[in-house]
Parts: sequence; C-alpha cells; structure tokens
Amino acid sequence: MSLSRADKKRMAPRRTRNTGTGSFTPDEPVFLVIGRLRRPHGVRGEIIMELMTDFPERIKPGKTVYVGDEHRLLQISGVRPYHNALLVKFEEFLEREGVGLLRNQLVYVKVAELPELDEGEYYFHQLIGMAVVDEEGKPVGTLEEILETGANDVYLIRTSEGDEVLVPAVEAFILGVDLKSRIMTVRLLEWI
Repeated sequence: MSLSRADKKRMAPRRTRNTGTGSFTPDEPVFLVIGRLRRPHGVRGEIIMELMTDFPERIKPGKTVYVGDEHRLLQISGVRPYHNALLVKFEEFLEREGVGLLRNQLVYVKVAELPELDEGEYYFHQLIGMAVVDEEGKPVGTLEEILETGANDVYLIRTSEGDEVLVPAVEAFILGVDLKSRIMTVRLLEWI
C-alpha cells in the first residue's frame, strides 16, 4: 500500500475539523494547502513560496490557486526553482509592492481539482478521521495523525479510552481501506 503525501504538513496542525478549509462538512475539506508565500523576490512581482506538497511539478503557469484565509483566486503566470522553494509570479501582481501584501499567507488548491491516484493510494486528508477496526471487525479507534518517519509512515490511532495505538502504514498491517464507509481494517502488532 502506498500513500501520497500531497497534503503533508497540513493535517496535523489542522486536526480541528473545518478550520480554514471552507468545507461545509467536517470530514471533507474543500481546500488543501500546497505552500506558504514568504517574501517578494526582485522587482517584477515574484514571491518565494515554501513548498508544502510532494508534487511541486503541478505548480505551473496557468494553474489557479487560492491564497490566504479568504481563498483569494489567483492565476500563476510564472514558476522557477529557488533553493528548496519556488519563485512564483501571479497574473494579478506585476511589482514587488503588490505581491508583498501576500507575505506569510497560505496557498491552497481545491480538493475537487486534485488528480486521481492509483488504486491503493490515498491522500492524507482522505484517511484522517477514519474509523479503524481490527481483523475481526472490533473497533480500535480513530485515525488521528499520520507520522512520517522516513522508512514508512506510521498511523496514530486514538482509542475511545484516549490511548494511542501506532500501526505501520505497510501492507502487512493495513488490510483494507474503504473510503465510502470511512473504515480502515488493520492488523495490530503482536507484543511478546
């Protein structure tokens, strides 16, 4: 089982549902963060964008994004690499002073515009909040957070008693994910 990290770094800070997403339902965000605008660069309206997505190649001229808490609609007219970030230019801003007003604002895309993933791949926002059951169908808890460890992700599941259960996000332990019913089936670790 492989997962997309398209919305990494956003789910943990946004565990409180419906915060800043524009969503009408608590389990389904309308927007996902892909970056944070930092400071203007040069005099022609470029601004540094810190990346918060695993798919920077999707940030390209012609792409529509939503900026700030108001989700202001802006169109990207230019993109180029800059250290571990991107220099982004918007159609609506031609000079440094104007684009500087966007400093420290988040950049969003609509969830509905995200590309479909291959079978068995999921965006983090699709998994967070899922009910988790064991192999026999007994409730384990709710998937609260996805920890990125390097080797593989680890799911942090909160039980009804408030305890934490950690499950590696690998095929041996994740037996099934049903997006419609919002249920994940897991094999719990056996402790000796």
